[in-house]
Amino acid sequence: MPEYTLMYFNAQGRGELIRWLFAHAGIEYNDERIEMEEWPERKPDIPGGKLPVLMVDGKPLVQSVAIARYVAKEAGLVPEDNLDAAYCDALVDTCSEMMHQYMTLMFKVEDDDEKQRLFEEEFFPNHMEPFMKRLNHRLEDKEWFITDDMTWADVAIGRSLSQILAQFPDCLEHYPNVASLVEKVCELPAIKEWIDNRPETSF
Repeated sequence: MPEYTLMYFNAQGRGELIRWLFAHAGIEYNDERIEMEEWPERKPDIPGGKLPVLMVDGKPLVQSVAIARYVAKEAGLVPEDNLDAAYCDALVDTCSEMMHQYMTLMFKVEDDDEKQRLFEEEFFPNHMEPFMKRLNHRLEDKEWFITDDMTWADVAIGRSLSQILAQFPDCLEHYPNVASLVEKVCELPAIKEWIDNRPETSF
């Protein structure tokens, strides 16, 4: 087994899906968290100058989705069928785009009432609701999204939506199939243990 070091900020963000995949697979790694005040000094020495970076036996792998896909393969969560694997990629990319829009919106303002308004009037109808409708319909007669077994796409759904649910707990009330999937992923023993014991961060 290679020696892994995940370098990311002391936050969930783009590093959290990778951590969930490591946790579920029981793969040991060094979770190197860089504080924001350290970043200007550390940045010149970081491969590519961006985070996250996964060091694999000292070799850098960059880009969060590429890292997550690599760890998912190591964990056996990428389908062998190429088309099913591509469907996973597409769904993870969609989750990533949605979360980028979400975090951008949440960082625009500090006032909670204004965040609620932006969520209800901008983010949910324009970025989240169309995606939730497709997911909920797909999950009407399926336990997992792509195949009969859980894939890293399911983990990505659980990770992304659990963060939004923590701030807006009613956002999936009309999408019970999606809510059920998120709950199943979050209740997986190793992932639940990680959630219960991970460092407290602001985002």
